[in-house]
This record gives sequence, structure tokens and C-alpha cells, in this order.
Amino acid sequence: MPAYSIREWEALPHGDGEGYIPPQLAQRLVALANTSALAGRGGGGVLEDRRDNLKARGVVGVLAVPGCTLEILPKIDVGQKEGSAQETRDIRKRLVHMLAVALDLKIETGRMTDLDWQRETLLEILIRIFCDKLTEAVRRGMPRRYTFHEDDLPTLRGSLNIPRQFTRHFANPGRLACRYDALSQDIALNRIVNATIAHLARMSRNAANVQRLRELAFVYADVADISIPALRWDDVVIDRTNRAWQDLFTMAQLFLRNRYQTTSTGSGQGSALLFEMNALFEDYIGRLVSRALAGSEFRVTLQGGRLFCLTSLDDARPVFQTKPDILIRRADQVTHVIDTKWKKISARIDDPKQGVSQADIYQMMAYAHLYRAPRLTLLYPHHAGLGNDEGICARFRVTDQETVLETASFDISNGKDLVERILSRIIDGIDEADLVLQ
Repeated sequence: MPAYSIREWEALPHGDGEGYIPPQLAQRLVALANTSALAGRGGGGVLEDRRDNLKARGVVGVLAVPGCTLEILPKIDVGQKEGSAQETRDIRKRLVHMLAVALDLKIETGRMTDLDWQRETLLEILIRIFCDKLTEAVRRGMPRRYTFHEDDLPTLRGSLNIPRQFTRHFANPGRLACRYDALSQDIALNRIVNATIAHLARMSRNAANVQRLRELAFVYADVADISIPALRWDDVVIDRTNRAWQDLFTMAQLFLRNRYQTTSTGSGQGSALLFEMNALFEDYIGRLVSRALAGSEFRVTLQGGRLFCLTSLDDARPVFQTKPDILIRRADQVTHVIDTKWKKISARIDDPKQGVSQADIYQMMAYAHLYRAPRLTLLYPHHAGLGNDEGICARFRVTDQETVLETASFDISNGKDLVERILSRIIDGIDEADLVLQ
């Protein structure tokens, strides 16, 4: 079965042969993509089916339909030859790293070879990681809980249900209406993991992954098969007794719930695991900043603030609520607002705006007015066109204010820890004008 791989905003031409996709397969992929919430009104938010080609948009991930799979990878500058297997390998590694950070997962990928990263799609890599983690967890024992039961038994177990005994079994003393607690593995957490195994077995196209999922399904044979909509997520409590299952529970949410976005159509039509890069980049940076400032005098709020731009004169109702990506506070004072943008900015000296959107600047002006922060940063992914060094691209002073607005870039590909890059600049008392992301 053919597997296609393209970058976001790139096009895959229609036709036969290597590097082309038959129009009928393109139509199946578009039909699946249009069932996603990320498709937007009228579709087109994931894939755009044009006359001569199939064009990806700002959503990445894997779509699988009968006959083929399509992997859409982000445009991350990893310093490899464009279109090479090495570039694809490194992009997959960085995307998995971003997911691990954004979801606070401990993912060990050391067992995977370069060939695995080059040959397998993002979906198959994530499935393999899930299987590895689940196999290790099962070896240590599946979580169990005491669950309440009511049953009619030949001997007494627990306590007697007297009303039921003297109504239902009044004429049959050989059966006893019992109430008791029993240690069971048929609990909400295991049902969710079981449903994840079944779901991934339908999605996977890799024979080794499918075999491992079948083996894991056998381990869960005594756990009830529950449909995905009927799963009781709120019944799961992660505590010290099952802390080792936190990552598996998070990955189950990734595969089965809308974090970031999973699509499954009717039987035989296909399934997809999709990520909106704007949301993923925001969560990734937000989590890194939170880690960097943990234990300091600064407090980080993600998607917080929630102040309104306007108030209605008719009924004093607030309207147009704001949600800055990252707010950094010292005590009760907002010291820094960071807004992430998954866009490319330029370094052209003949373009003083550097490709920064007018709408993005207006948004930051609203934040400057509402949150009164002395520093605002628009943070973009770094790319080779900006030079070798990430960091501040340009600095501006807001007209008639002391507020400084910066545009900055963050290099996802180099793998450095953000703590090393910004913690000392914020905490170690460096001059106020040279704070974050220089």
C-alpha cells in the first residue's frame, strides 16, 4: 500500500508513478480530512483538493484510507538537504519531541534506529512508543480497584441484601442476595487502554505494530470492550498507586480524544491523527517556559488573563475576551506577554515589518493596554533565513509608552533546553532591557 509524505503547505500532484497520487486516492483522503473539526467551514482546513494536485495546509499528522496513507509533516528547518530521508527523519524526531513536551510525556526513543525514523510514519512511531510503554507497564502489573457488586450467590459473600433476599428469594433460600467489594481489573483506566489498543489496531498499517497490539489485546481479554463515546474518562484517578500509568493515559487521550484532534469515520473509510501546528507550537513553548521558571519568583499562566477589550454601553456586558498564550507575572504584576505564531518571518533589510502580520501587532497592542506589561514578545519558529542564531529579531517601543515589543525566533531543531536559554536571563538579575529570549 503506497505511503505519501509531504510538508505543510506543499502540494502532491495528481497522476501515476513515484511522487504522484492517483486522483481517486486523493478524493478519499480529502473526504476523510473534511470530517475533521480542523477542516473548518466548507472543508479545506486540512487538505485542499485542486484540479492538478492535493495541497496540505497548516495541519500535520497522518491520514489513513483504504489504499494509501498520507503523512503531513511540519516545515521545520533541521539543516538537512530538503526532501532527503535525513530531513524527514529529523523532522519526525522534532515533532515527537514537541508532542512529548506539550503533553508532558516521558518518551524514550533510544530503541528506535535511524532507519525506523526514516521508514515509519509519525503515526506508526507513536503507536510503537505506546506499545513499548504499555508492555513495560503490564509487566509490572495492571492496575486494579475494589469495585462494588450485587449478586445472587449460593454462599454468603460480604453482607446480605435483606430486602432483596426476602422479596426475590423468599421461596428459594438456596440463593443469597449478596453485596460485596471485589478487586477487579475491569476498571475505567483499563477500559480506556483496551479501547486504545483496539483503535490503534484498526489504524496501524505496520505488521509489527499490529502483531504487538494483538498480543496486548490478549492481555486485556478480561476487560470489557467499551465504545469510545461511552468511555468514562472522569472515573480515572491517577494517584501514587498507578502513577506509572499517567503517560499511557495521556497517550490514550491523544489517540481517542480531541487532544489535539483525532478523526475516525465509518467502517472502512479511514482514520486520522492530526495536529494543528499553531496549537502545538503554543503548548510546546508554554510548557517549556513553565519548566524554565518553576521554583522562581515568576509565575506562568497559559491561555490566561481573560480580560475583555470592550464593555457594552447598553447593558455593561463585557465583550471580546483576550487569552494571551503566555503571561509571566512577578507577584501580581504582569511583566511579560509572549504570543506564539507558527509562521515564517523574514530577515530582509528592505522590509522593516519582517513579514510580521498587521493583525498580530494589533493583538499585541490590545495586550499592552489591558495587561500593562513592560515587555511583549511575538515568538516565531526559527529558520535558516534568519541566520545562525535564534533570539531577538527586532525590538520596538510602543508609541508614547515605555512598553517594548520584540519579535523573536525559537529554534526547534537544535534540541537545547529552553531552561538554559532563558532562565538565567530572567532570574539572575540581568538588566531589565535584556530580559527574555535574547
